[in-house]
Amino acid sequence: MMPAARESLLDAAYTALARRPWAAVRMVDVAAAAGVSRQTLYNEFGSKEGLARALVRREADGYLAGVDRALAAGGDHRERLMAAAEWTLATARDNAIVRAMLTGCWSERLPSPTLSAVPSASAAVPAQRRADGPLPSPGDLVALVRDRAVAVLAGPGVARADTADLVSSCELVVRLALSCVAAPPGQGGVAGLVRDALHRQPA
Repeated sequence: MMPAARESLLDAAYTALARRPWAAVRMVDVAAAAGVSRQTLYNEFGSKEGLARALVRREADGYLAGVDRALAAGGDHRERLMAAAEWTLATARDNAIVRAMLTGCWSERLPSPTLSAVPSASAAVPAQRRADGPLPSPGDLVALVRDRAVAVLAGPGVARADTADLVSSCELVVRLALSCVAAPPGQGGVAGLVRDALHRQPA
C-alpha cells in the first residue's frame, strides 16, 4: 500500500475515534472514509487491534517529532526545555491518545492495545511489523524525551559522564510537564515551573 493511503486510513481512524468510542468504530467505515476497500484495510493492518497499534504508534511518533522541533528551536537550554514542556502539555490537551500514552490512563473511549510486542498478523507488510513492536509506556516516553533533550543540548562529542547534571535537568523538566498534564498548572504555566526549577542551571 502507498504511504499516502496508509496515512489516509490512520487519519480516518483518528477522525472516527473523535466522534465515537473505539469499540463503536467499524473497520468498514474507516475504509470507506479513506476511500479503500475493507479488504485493503485488513491487508494493511491485519485486524482492528493492528489498526489501533499503528494509530498509537503514529501519534507517539508525531509527539516525539514535535519534541525534536521544540528542542531544535533557538534559545538557551532553559528556553528549549520550556518549549518541549509546552509542546507536551499542548499535545496532551489536544490529543487524547498522546495524553493516555503519557499518563498510562486509557479511557473506555480509546483503543487500549497491549504495549508489549505482538506476533505479526501481516508479516508481508513491513509497516505492519513496526506497529507489531512494543509501544511506549509512560516511563519509556520520559526516557525518550530526556535522551533526545540531552543529545541536542549537550551537542556532539560530549561524553555521557560529563552530562549528569544535564540528564537530571532534562528528566526533571519532562516529569514536570507530565505532572502538568495530570494537574494543569496555574499562573505562569508549565514554562514558569520549568524556569523556576532550572533557575540555578547554567544557560
